[in-house]
Amino acid sequence: MKENYISKKLKINGIVQGVGFRPFVYNLANKFRLKGEVANTSSGVSIHIEGAKENIESFCSNLLKNHPPLAHLSEISFNEKPVEYFKNFSIVNSRSGNLRSTLISPDVSVCDDCLSELFDPDDRRYQYPFINCTNCGPRYTIINDIPYDRPNTSMKDFKMCAKCKAEYDDPSSRRFHAQPNACADCGPHVSLKNNIGKNIQSNNPIEKTASLLRKGYIIAIKGIGGFHLAADATNNDAVVRLRKRKHREEKPFAVMSYGLKQIREYAFIESEEEKLLNSIQKPVVLLRKKEANLLSREVSPNNRYFGVMLAYTPLHYLILDFGFTALIMTSGNISEEPMAIDNEDAFNRLGNIADYFLIHNRDIYLRSDDSIIRRTAGKTRFIRRSRGYVPVPVFLKSSVPQILACGAELKNTVCLTKEKTAFISQHIGDLENLATDSFFRLIIDHSKRILDINPEIIACDLHPDYLSTRYAEEQHGVKLIQVQHHHAHIASCMAENKLDSTVIGLSFDGNGYGTDGCIWGGEILIVEPARFRRAASLSYVSMPGSAAAIKEPWRMAVSYLYHAFGEEFWNLDLPLLKEIEEKNIKIIVEMISKKINSPLTSSLGRLFDGIAAIIGIRNNVSFEGQAAMELEMLADSNSDDIYNYEWLPDDTYKVLTQPIVCGVVKDMKAGIHSSRISSKFHMTIVKLFSELCEVIRKENGLNRIVLSGGVFQNSILLRGLIKALEEKRFEVYTHSKVPTNDGGISLGQAVVAAAIAKR
Repeated sequence: MKENYISKKLKINGIVQGVGFRPFVYNLANKFRLKGEVANTSSGVSIHIEGAKENIESFCSNLLKNHPPLAHLSEISFNEKPVEYFKNFSIVNSRSGNLRSTLISPDVSVCDDCLSELFDPDDRRYQYPFINCTNCGPRYTIINDIPYDRPNTSMKDFKMCAKCKAEYDDPSSRRFHAQPNACADCGPHVSLKNNIGKNIQSNNPIEKTASLLRKGYIIAIKGIGGFHLAADATNNDAVVRLRKRKHREEKPFAVMSYGLKQIREYAFIESEEEKLLNSIQKPVVLLRKKEANLLSREVSPNNRYFGVMLAYTPLHYLILDFGFTALIMTSGNISEEPMAIDNEDAFNRLGNIADYFLIHNRDIYLRSDDSIIRRTAGKTRFIRRSRGYVPVPVFLKSSVPQILACGAELKNTVCLTKEKTAFISQHIGDLENLATDSFFRLIIDHSKRILDINPEIIACDLHPDYLSTRYAEEQHGVKLIQVQHHHAHIASCMAENKLDSTVIGLSFDGNGYGTDGCIWGGEILIVEPARFRRAASLSYVSMPGSAAAIKEPWRMAVSYLYHAFGEEFWNLDLPLLKEIEEKNIKIIVEMISKKINSPLTSSLGRLFDGIAAIIGIRNNVSFEGQAAMELEMLADSNSDDIYNYEWLPDDTYKVLTQPIVCGVVKDMKAGIHSSRISSKFHMTIVKLFSELCEVIRKENGLNRIVLSGGVFQNSILLRGLIKALEEKRFEVYTHSKVPTNDGGISLGQAVVAAAIAKR
């Protein structure tokens, strides 16, 4: 009998703290009559088990197959140990250690069990807006250090009452060691205030908030990852007022609804979109609008889609339960700044936007914007990867050094690597002001601490003026590796698809600093992790005014027209040339001809902008990518016509823009509808680049193609190129784990830096 009685030590790394993993182990051990103990450690969870050999085998099998839904087991070790003859199985106190590699769970939506209790009048947590358990609620945004125990979270100041403490200590309870566990007697609470911080007397602040929203007021609501600015999405006056106060002219607002029933009143939901909406992450999902709907036209102007999410906190459910079809839930910030997370800061920064504030007294340590997702070309695609998904890592094909990658300037994220894991931060934003730069630095310091990563390499973009590059150059005692922007784009997609052999990379975006000092963005590259070479690109045109040309697409339109027609472009009968003052156009032409503040660009994003302005869609934009987005929305899906195109052999193939621009102008003269022109332009890009890839395949013997860059957020282009390339028997790889836009750049920088260091 003694021979059959054995002992094993299990060490488990992954997302195993704060997700009900220890009580699961406790109950599983008792089920199989095993003795021993389980503890949180700084590297994960440690389990010592003793018992019959066959029972231990059954325990290990069940552990792998049936672990809690929020747990993610990334690494497990099993070791034989001498039998110590434990009397029972117990959960012991957390153990600290030198190694700190545990993974932290993201913030997740309230679970069905807690939701049921929330609306049960007989439950002691009835209508308590901070209800949670080990299967749901805040995690990442309230943690300050590991192990993930209450003293290391923003719940440290709330002492549990006797009832909550009994649940917390009971391994059979759903709230065993749920660090945010609380109730109305001992936990955080909400309060309603006006925009100067004066308390609004009410027996039920949430009911009063709903009443104010009904009347058209704008409310700043403190959630899990920060403040939202909320308004009734069916109240046009309220939506217009919010746009005016927030200085957000036309960029779509996200909306939130109680359930699928309400969403179906204004949007179509496909089956895969329904799964995303109902997932524990509760992201914003782009859904196609219904033609006739109750929402204000100002929610998402000139767009075929709404950005929609379901309620994900108890507080959201309690507010929406008052019968709203949808509430606008947009980030609580002044445009271009990070969202507010602190109550006092919110009053200071949002006091001129919100009429009232629904706040609470649980601190948020780390802001985390809502994630944004779109289903297209058969996959889920991130537009913004943040709340619900961070800090779950991307698992790499091979081990890499400890690296900090600082990302790009727009849609910034940072990436920290250790062994086979790459931790990409939540969305930080555009590094264009002091507030975002401070958040960028905070995220780096916080992530290094909780992940116990001390980088030996720091990676950044080539652009000398990016704040992220300047930060990297300030750091001492670490090796600095600069990575070209479009190389990083392709490498990020390679990393998430676990590719390490040479590929053809199509990197299409608005702008990125090239190795020749020009602005790239319409590139075909031959890429391996440590190096790349340029195989083809759009031919250069001038970008008059540099950054001003991004905000005023008419400048790019003039540049493309001047490039295609020379001085003859003045004789073209185009609306653009009548809408823009002649003196302003003359200034642009002079800037181009004299090469004054007019860097050369090969950007496909800028070509989209230029075509949009030429055909009269938009001369100025209020947010990045707006003109290109509206060009996509306009396209007639029933047309397969294309324009003439041409490329010239050189050191690299140069794709000429003149034939395309001339074709567009010819169609404009012929009175062809802009929707048809848009479709022809899209199909031309698909046909052109798929054929050019065939030429490059023959020369290089490469059959794998990787697509990355912000232009691939364009669903027509993405679907069209995948289809065209697969018909030519290419293997096509795209993004599904990180954004194709600059939000994925930091991952690419990290893997390129690792490859260069290894080489």
